[in-house]
Amino acid sequence: MKKYYTLNLTSGYLLLFVLASCVPAQKFQEVDTKYKNCNNELDASKQKQEQLTVENTEMKQQISKYENQVNSLIKDSLAKTGELENSRADYNKINRQYTELQETQESILKGNARETAKLLKQLQTTQEDLKKKEENLKKTESALDDKKKTLDNLKSELEKRDARLGELEKILFKKDSVVKALKSNVSGALLGFENDDLSVKIQNGKVYVSLEEKLLFKSGSTKVDTKGIDALKKLAHVLEQNQDINITIEGHTDNVPLKPGGEFKDNWDLSVQRATSIIRILLENSKIEPKRLTASGRGEYQPVASNANVGGKAKNRRTEIILTPKLDELFKILESN
Repeated sequence: MKKYYTLNLTSGYLLLFVLASCVPAQKFQEVDTKYKNCNNELDASKQKQEQLTVENTEMKQQISKYENQVNSLIKDSLAKTGELENSRADYNKINRQYTELQETQESILKGNARETAKLLKQLQTTQEDLKKKEENLKKTESALDDKKKTLDNLKSELEKRDARLGELEKILFKKDSVVKALKSNVSGALLGFENDDLSVKIQNGKVYVSLEEKLLFKSGSTKVDTKGIDALKKLAHVLEQNQDINITIEGHTDNVPLKPGGEFKDNWDLSVQRATSIIRILLENSKIEPKRLTASGRGEYQPVASNANVGGKAKNRRTEIILTPKLDELFKILESN
């Protein structure tokens, strides 16, 4: 990724250097600023996408942790409830024994002193035992209350986490729906062009429109052919209607070096200028906001086929229009937490 940014920046400055020789210094500064802003927006978008994936994974792990805690507390609460019932049973049993002893004492008060003393001692022991049972019962009830409060708090927190996760999943689902609808609209608009020269697909949550060189340019040229302009006009109409979509134009070449002394310094230069030419056509034929557009050149460094044969080189000489839904709602949820 670092290599890509360095090379991309280098190609940008080469382009600016060429343009600087033909335009005033102020115009050069404006182009340079716009170029840097475009790169910064691209970096921010990728970082936000990665943050989303990490955040979503962490929330699911936290929810699993809370669910385990809730299950443990429920199990512990059931055990405490059992202890409470046992304590109450013991208490009732001892209370009955105490009552029976009182009745026995009253029936034998007229008996001998030794038997009376024995019964009094037994009665005292029973009273002390009963007092301990009452204290244990109170402690058990207090512990059970604490467990219930903790359980209620965890359930509340879990419900909040579930609600937040639901919001995130809803937005992600909405994004996937938007991507699928966008692909359908783009494919419909380009019906008749979509063959070996043009393809539309969904990849990594984005819509990729790939146009081979022969549909757009003559070899070594940045001027778009009439058929290519027609396809770009139809695409521009769809993009104009979908304002929540960011658009990146990527130029790609094969690995054949350009002839020295030509119009372009190298494949980097050619790929960037081709991407810029396409952006101009989109803007000239629609009301797309320029800030939604990014031009970038990949040169020969992201081939989709082998450069060892003619067919592979032809596939590598392509332009990719990458359509990315904005995730402003999702970013707001992440920033609020």
